[in-house]
Amino acid sequence: MTGTRAKIGFGDALSDLGGFEPTKRQKPAPEPQAAAEAGFTRREPTPAAKAPEAPQKAQRRRRTGRNAQINIKAKPETLEQFYAAADEMGIGVGEAFEVAVDLLRKRISGS
Repeated sequence: MTGTRAKIGFGDALSDLGGFEPTKRQKPAPEPQAAAEAGFTRREPTPAAKAPEAPQKAQRRRRTGRNAQINIKAKPETLEQFYAAADEMGIGVGEAFEVAVDLLRKRISGS
């Protein structure tokens, strides 16, 4: 490196700044006052009407040792029937699925 700075074209115009005085900063007006002076009107949010809540489904969590997941698409009516059958039998959804698979296997094998 040469140690000298590149010239940018101001020359000696910036060497004497004796007559320079910075302008005084004005204190900004508070936000509501500044908004009113600028012609803005306040619009406070109105509380939204609450939609009726859907009934909560019962939690179906139990520790069973099952950790594999299956994602299927089914008709809502079929899901309701499946959950109702599991509830009637007093078993969890995973166990009801196992029962359904066993029944399908028996039907396939013909016994």
